[in-house]
Amino acid sequence: MDVYFNPDTEGGVSSMEEAFAVLEACLFAAGHPLTYSRLGETLGVTPAVCRDIVEKWKPIYNSDTPFPRGIVVVTFPDSCQLCTKETYHSYIKTALGIRRGGNLSQSLLEVLAVVAYNQPTTRTFVDTVRGVDSSYAMNALIEKNLIEPCGKLDAPGRPTLYRTTEDFLRVFGLDSLRDLPSVQVRNENGENVEVSPEIAVLAEKAKDE
Repeated sequence: MDVYFNPDTEGGVSSMEEAFAVLEACLFAAGHPLTYSRLGETLGVTPAVCRDIVEKWKPIYNSDTPFPRGIVVVTFPDSCQLCTKETYHSYIKTALGIRRGGNLSQSLLEVLAVVAYNQPTTRTFVDTVRGVDSSYAMNALIEKNLIEPCGKLDAPGRPTLYRTTEDFLRVFGLDSLRDLPSVQVRNENGENVEVSPEIAVLAEKAKDE
């Protein structure tokens, strides 16, 4: 008997193998991220234990042994999801008759990068960094659910703060904001400096709290 499971728990599972099967069934049926809280309730365990189970299941499911799958388990800070492997995107587009790509324009990528590395941040800050008005790009990213409002800045006018979403992590194949790569930017003196995702990580911690 796995230490996680109590066979006397009503509606819960009794083994790790059964938990893996239930997770696969639930995530496949959902088609979108499910929280560890909801999945834990389903398995009859706490959210923390559920997350631990998912982390044990993930490398097993995502392994290419005994054969490669077209589906992978993707984990986020508060949830997880089954997603198709990027390797097979062209086959999926053909099978589903998808002719247009979903690529983001350069302007949207610029705005998304500024938000990702400086979140939570305001549209005014994004405008300042880019040197142009970013209203259209910000609204487009909100519509695509890649960024979202997350409060108001304690400053005159109370401007809206924005942050990235779980869909942002999923689209870019990130488990966490900690996985954002460091980037080279030019400072006010014209020097190239490295910017790490530390600010974004702090924002993620604040989100968890």
